[in-house]
Amino acid sequence: MFKKLSLSLLLACGVSAQADEVNIYSAREENLIKPILDLYAERTGTTINLVTGGADELTQRLELEGANTPADLLLTVDVGRLYRAKAAGLLQSVESEVLSSVIPAKYRDSEGEWFGVSLRSRVVIYDKEAVQPSDLSTYADLADPKWAGKICVRSSSNIYNQSLVASMISHNGVEATEAWAQGFVANFGRPPQGGDRDQISAVAVGQCQLAISNTYYLAGMLQSADADERAAAESVAVFFPDQNGNGAHVNVSGAAVTKAAKNRDAAIKLIEFLVSEEAQAWYAETNNEYPVRADVPPSELLQSWGSFKADDIALDELGIHNAEAVRLMDRAGWQ
Repeated sequence: MFKKLSLSLLLACGVSAQADEVNIYSAREENLIKPILDLYAERTGTTINLVTGGADELTQRLELEGANTPADLLLTVDVGRLYRAKAAGLLQSVESEVLSSVIPAKYRDSEGEWFGVSLRSRVVIYDKEAVQPSDLSTYADLADPKWAGKICVRSSSNIYNQSLVASMISHNGVEATEAWAQGFVANFGRPPQGGDRDQISAVAVGQCQLAISNTYYLAGMLQSADADERAAAESVAVFFPDQNGNGAHVNVSGAAVTKAAKNRDAAIKLIEFLVSEEAQAWYAETNNEYPVRADVPPSELLQSWGSFKADDIALDELGIHNAEAVRLMDRAGWQ
């Protein structure tokens, strides 16, 4: 059932002591998580069994399997999904001095059921020839009629967009956020389609002047082996909104111990490793995600975009307001 990433070094050496084992359900693409898991397995002798799949698919699988699930650890992206797993009773509370001291409180669950292990910001990507940075300011400004027909963004079914809107509800309330969403939708240059890379590419070919994207998508395009993709990425630039207000929206990829975990202690040790300086540097350099630790610098590429003020909102709020965000986006006509 599981794909083995590493055999226990202890067993390979004939050591009789029982080695650690961790069974993981991961919504992250294998290439974005497997190398660091391989390193941990080699370093510690832990046997790691990995199943990858869609975030919603894995959550449903945990629900169906219940107490019989083999999964000890859930790795997924976006607080909205972590919150759903918690609300469904699929996670358990963890107390760890390492996790509480290293991860800022706003980037972990207040009850210890999930922990952010890397960060990304949802920013404005703009056409360097058509738009000046001085033309941009806040997320709220994206509803201004001056941007009519100039904005590309993916569907409202996308959890990243839902979390952005949830953060606005937390800050400004439902009524003000819905008014913003109506103006924002009116400025779309085309119906939502594709992922964040598709929005960036649409700006590059002149279909739009602005796109909303997570930072690591642009970083990946800039480092792509595809020359056309690199050229598209080089024609745009990053703008961090709300620098004089709440700050740019941020979210996490996160880890959580499942409620039915059979290898609880081993799962906790693995999460602690994922927020070690070594693993955080790997996230920064390999995946171009922002470290969750303040003492580990971002990659040189991310640093080239400049430092920015991040929204200080407690990320629990994104899950709390997710359902209302989805309803609001639907009422606003955001497809």
